[in-house]
Amino acid sequence: MSEVHVLPFMAACEPDASSSNGIVAYRLLTGVPPADADIASDSHFDRHALASILAAATMDGGALPEKTGLSGDELAALLAQYFPSLEVELPDELLRYKCNENDEIAMVRDLLLKHRSTEGDLGRWLAAMIARRAIEPDHLWEDLGLRNRGELSRLLSRHYAPLAARNVNNMRWKRFFYRMLCEDEGLAMCTTPVCTQCNDFNLCFGEESGESRMAERRRDQLLEAARQQVTADWPI
Repeated sequence: MSEVHVLPFMAACEPDASSSNGIVAYRLLTGVPPADADIASDSHFDRHALASILAAATMDGGALPEKTGLSGDELAALLAQYFPSLEVELPDELLRYKCNENDEIAMVRDLLLKHRSTEGDLGRWLAAMIARRAIEPDHLWEDLGLRNRGELSRLLSRHYAPLAARNVNNMRWKRFFYRMLCEDEGLAMCTTPVCTQCNDFNLCFGEESGESRMAERRRDQLLEAARQQVTADWPI
């Protein structure tokens, strides 16, 4: 495999990885930019979701397995199964990587696994990846690199249908996960029995619109390229 193919994944090991690597990684994985992804079929949508998560993790910098919530062996197996044309060979230090997940990640992962609605490795991998990305600070769909909240809802409804079906009031997904964990453990997450009486209502049910992380980076790149062109053409 050529060096340019492995570059986005190797760059993710560096703490100062460029945010543009996420766009490069997605395109190398799928052959198209995120905006042009074909998600009509479930299989195409699954590949889009996986590529999005990998791209978002690449943008964060650091060890790619840690940022995705997978061990090095699991990451290698995922790449071989869903993106075989790249023939990505992870270096030994990444293959040996084992995630040191905290209790919070483990609880969300196990919640998802408990409600799996598809068979095979993918549901298990996604549960680990979603749980790990859920501790990042933005909306969950953003931290997964997806283009909008609707894609996250589709992903959860496809692979964790019993759990997704319980979110009848369209609560923000991170909040919903923790609410379900508290209910399953017999704990009380909220200080008020009715959501409409709660001062934190917007934190749980507020709008989750906005520009995706990769779309934002792409817009910034285009603006910078335009500025450079104007500067080059401007008479001195």
